[in-house]
Amino acid sequence: MSRTIKTTNPDMNPDPITHAPGAHAVGTGIGAAVGGAAVVASAVTGAAIGTAAGPIGTAAGAAVGAVVGGLAGKHFAEDINPSVEEKYWRETYATRPYAANKSYEEYGPAYRYGWESYTRHNGGQFDDVENDLERNWDVAKGKSRLKWVHAKPAARDAWDRLAAKHQQS
Repeated sequence: MSRTIKTTNPDMNPDPITHAPGAHAVGTGIGAAVGGAAVVASAVTGAAIGTAAGPIGTAAGAAVGAVVGGLAGKHFAEDINPSVEEKYWRETYATRPYAANKSYEEYGPAYRYGWESYTRHNGGQFDDVENDLERNWDVAKGKSRLKWVHAKPAARDAWDRLAAKHQQS
């Protein structure tokens, strides 16, 4: 018999409705968005079923693509706890050579950008998506005054930390 443990402790990432620990709304949402890419393929496949079944196949394909993507994103994000990552980098950033004489408030957005981007891109290699990350840094950086050239090492550190955790599991 399976028993669900419920919690309201914010460090456990409780689901806002069920209070079950381990909810990762961001990861699930990102997964659903990534699954949206599968919607196009699913829609084309569904439409190819035939004229009469085309609209039904298209709608079913789109729904399945979003659900599968959402589940994949949830599974991928279960290991990533933003509260843990924030705490780790806040306590560790000053040991990094690029962070000399800078506050965590300057580097915090770069670390967050790194771990969120790792999740958004379902892992992979930092170098493969670096151009996209650089292009979007000015939007993601919030109040940080860092230019991408200075934020990049922190974003890469956060990305690499998650990549190492996933390789171990």
